[in-house]
Amino acid sequence: MTNQIAIYDVESKKGINLIQNLILLGRNCLSSRELIWQLFRRDFFAVHKKSLLGISWVLISPIVAIISWVLMNAFGILNPGNVGIPYPAYILIGTSIWGLFIGIYQSAAGTLSVGQGFITQVKYPHEVLLAKQVFDQLVNFFLSFSIIVITLIIFRILPSWQIVFLPVLILPLALLGSGLGLIMSCVSVVASDMKKIMDIFLVNLIFLTPIIYSKNITNPVLSLIIKINPLTYLVGGVRDTIIYGQLDSPWIFGFWSMVALVSFIISLRFFYSVEGTVIEKLI
Repeated sequence: MTNQIAIYDVESKKGINLIQNLILLGRNCLSSRELIWQLFRRDFFAVHKKSLLGISWVLISPIVAIISWVLMNAFGILNPGNVGIPYPAYILIGTSIWGLFIGIYQSAAGTLSVGQGFITQVKYPHEVLLAKQVFDQLVNFFLSFSIIVITLIIFRILPSWQIVFLPVLILPLALLGSGLGLIMSCVSVVASDMKKIMDIFLVNLIFLTPIIYSKNITNPVLSLIIKINPLTYLVGGVRDTIIYGQLDSPWIFGFWSMVALVSFIISLRFFYSVEGTVIEKLI
């Protein structure tokens, strides 16, 4: 039996169009699925190996993350307005979905830097690291999602059956986070300040997105920002489907979902175009 040798040439990716870039991404990830799984398994268990609570932190972290917001609301420091359901459940769902977006962005932004030693020693499709990083965030999210369901039941809120569409509904967030992260993974190698600026912007963007408060804001400036903020619909749409079984603004959600897809395809094209140059600077 003849052994086949696959050679990955980053320069060959520059001569193909946007759709071919997307097809190439899928083909490379499919052919490298075993590598993705091995990298994921290694890193996933390594994170919790030396912890006393181990993998339980995946379930505990969402609860810990909302304590400060719940306390500020209880003490009257934070007035979120009428959110429609008990505030702990509202903020747990919102921050968990928000955390998925930020986690995917940060993971994608580390696509090249995290695997620097691996990249410079082994020839393989580098988007494998992106797939592994995103897969890691998705697994953490779905594992912690059980806490969301339990919390809703505790507050006597029965999740809608449309919750089965959750993997599809979070796809635009994954695409948007991955697209931004891919660009930053390349830019940060030559201009690390740009990534720091983007990180600060995204961390503070939670205050301009109706996640810790109701979207019915009386302040005209903040109300306008919320209306033009795509995350208002991409995060809120997922939350509304879980709670109410419907999207509040389906057409707007669909529009921003298409924007997320297009932005990811363009970001992937950018990544393929400059990865060779960027990798040279890593060596």
